[in-house]
Amino acid sequence: MTNSAILDFIKSRRSIGNLVAPAPNREQVEQAIEVALSAPDHKDLNPYRFIVLENQALNTLGTALKNAAMAQGETDEKTLKKAENMPLRAPMIIACVTDFKPHDKVPHWEQIAASSCAVQNLLLALSAQGFATVWRTGPLANAPAIKQLFNVTADNQVIAFVYVGTAVSTIPPRSKIDVTPFIVYDNGTN
Repeated sequence: MTNSAILDFIKSRRSIGNLVAPAPNREQVEQAIEVALSAPDHKDLNPYRFIVLENQALNTLGTALKNAAMAQGETDEKTLKKAENMPLRAPMIIACVTDFKPHDKVPHWEQIAASSCAVQNLLLALSAQGFATVWRTGPLANAPAIKQLFNVTADNQVIAFVYVGTAVSTIPPRSKIDVTPFIVYDNGTN
């Protein structure tokens, strides 16, 4: 693949929420996570871990989400059912947890940034394998019931639920973005 083709591929990646089987197999997941682990990471702390959920584990996550919503005071049955069914929108979810590592030169925000870079690499790797993805979190991602399910201590964070599968339909390509509003050039003479 040429550099131009790589750039075009990255620009063409889209989040797709309507996902069905097949999901990646174990070898494909491990290859994608290997790519994720190549993300920038100050001091090579690897402050993240990935949890791959399939089959019954998706139902278990759904139950935890419902319990988390109830613990936050939600009583509406329709809303609780929606929370319980959220993980069933894809045949696989890969959760990413930031497990902060004590380091005097790498603050927590930088470790979240490294974890987020790893998730972006994961999204690109899965897309390169032909799978569709969407990165979700939401207000329940760090609720006690979810943290307990993933063995996340109180001071660590769930930063991503990457829904993975095969797209039911295609999404039109992204329109060309004018980058000008996002850039400030400073040559020291301004």
